[in-house]
Amino acid sequence: MNLPDRAGARRPAAFLDRDGVLNVDHGFTHRPEQLEWIEGAVEAVRLLNEAGYYVLVITNQSGIARGLYDEATLKSFHVHMQNSLAAHGAHIDAFYFCPHHPEGTVKSLAVRCRCRKPGPGMLEHAAREWPIDINASFLIGDKDDDMAAAAAFNIRGIKFDSRIDSLPELVRRELAKNSNSQDRRHL
Repeated sequence: MNLPDRAGARRPAAFLDRDGVLNVDHGFTHRPEQLEWIEGAVEAVRLLNEAGYYVLVITNQSGIARGLYDEATLKSFHVHMQNSLAAHGAHIDAFYFCPHHPEGTVKSLAVRCRCRKPGPGMLEHAAREWPIDINASFLIGDKDDDMAAAAAFNIRGIKFDSRIDSLPELVRRELAKNSNSQDRRHL
């Protein structure tokens, strides 16, 4: 993860859930051969990059607490995602994940925490590390817990359903809305 120059100007962030938004949710997806991009996901990330947004993934990863894989395996999967995106001129600025689950089998991770969505902990963590313009930021997720995390962090939550929505079109609409609202603020 490349942390930004803290003196840099604030920029909006697009917080993206991972499974079900960027990649097909195969259930505890963590091996490179399981990476199957949601149609249009790579293009959507590139659109956000080109618009100057920080692209930050926030993802619950209870498979770690359940002992199905470890943090090193998850981080390797995220490197694989980055490499795949880079081949198409796109990138994710940072990945934030919650390894906890109250019903986990790894005792140290079997806890209730603030970072697990619907809690806003991962969003708060990102906001401490990046110069984010919170008012122009949004979260795209496919579950009610994603929307609850966005609401708890006071940003717009956008529900995405890959069966009926086009992620690039959804991103284009959101970028246009934010561009229009910023134009009105400068009047």
